Amino acid sequence: MALLYGFHAVAVRLKVAPDSVTEVHVDRQRRDARMRDLLARAQAAGATLIDSDDQRLGQLAGSARHQGVVARVTALPARHSLDDVLDAVQGAALVLALDGVTDPHNLGACLRVADGAGAHAVIAPKDHAVGLNATVAKVASGAADSMPYLMVTNLARALGEMKEAHRNFKRSGL
Repeated sequence: MALLYGFHAVAVRLKVAPDSVTEVHVDRQRRDARMRDLLARAQAAGATLIDSDDQRLGQLAGSARHQGVVARVTALPARHSLDDVLDAVQGAALVLALDGVTDPHNLGACLRVADGAGAHAVIAPKDHAVGLNATVAKVASGAADSMPYLMVTNLARALGEMKEAHRNFKRSGL
């Protein structure tokens, strides 16, 4: 069981994988239109709604920046391999390659920007890189659930394979 916090992260998960949201803790003091909309989405998804106070939400999120919402979610299965991403793209693929990104805030920002730029995936080495977590999901504003983030064993090899696939694509004249 994992946690997500912040409106965008929770709202996107409710949109793309509503069955993965098991419970949503919300600030009992906050009932503005944004919160009412999120509560309606959570109810429609069948999630258990739990009124909490700011202190409890902060404990769950591990951050005071929870925006009044924390959700318990099941992990999503790995969606893609690099080959799957490249095979599904018609034309040249746009892939953001990251190396040495260990701060979850930086990864979240990179995922958000990659999503906004129309990238097909973000790749990073398995070693010396941060994985997906609640902080990444919060900073990514939902892009952590919509942008494939692939951790590869050898980044240089993966880049070489993409370069070769691009050469073959150009030679084929498609």
